Amino acid sequence: MDEEGAETVQPGTRKAYVLRLYVAGQTRKSLAAFANLKRICEEHLQGRYRIEVIDLLENPQLAKGDQILAIPTLVRQLPPPLKKIIGDLSNTEKVLVGLDLRPAEQIN
Repeated sequence: MDEEGAETVQPGTRKAYVLRLYVAGQTRKSLAAFANLKRICEEHLQGRYRIEVIDLLENPQLAKGDQILAIPTLVRQLPPPLKKIIGDLSNTEKVLVGLDLRPAEQIN
């Protein structure tokens, strides 16, 4: 899992999304979460997002700051308010609602 190329916030665009993905190593679930997040961001936030991948095996102390209890967990840092989504992010509709990109009533 490589976060290279994950920063695509272009100056002067609408609100930017800063997303922090907490994982524990390069497990199947962690890799799936990153791939799903990247796909969703490219489709719905093109040019307006930055993904920070935090591996808790390397930096376990970072889990405390965002109160991470399960992994993988996605934390939307910006725009406020802070939001969390737990899991591999395979349910695109739930991720879009969790990021406030789609109203909850649109979920089937």
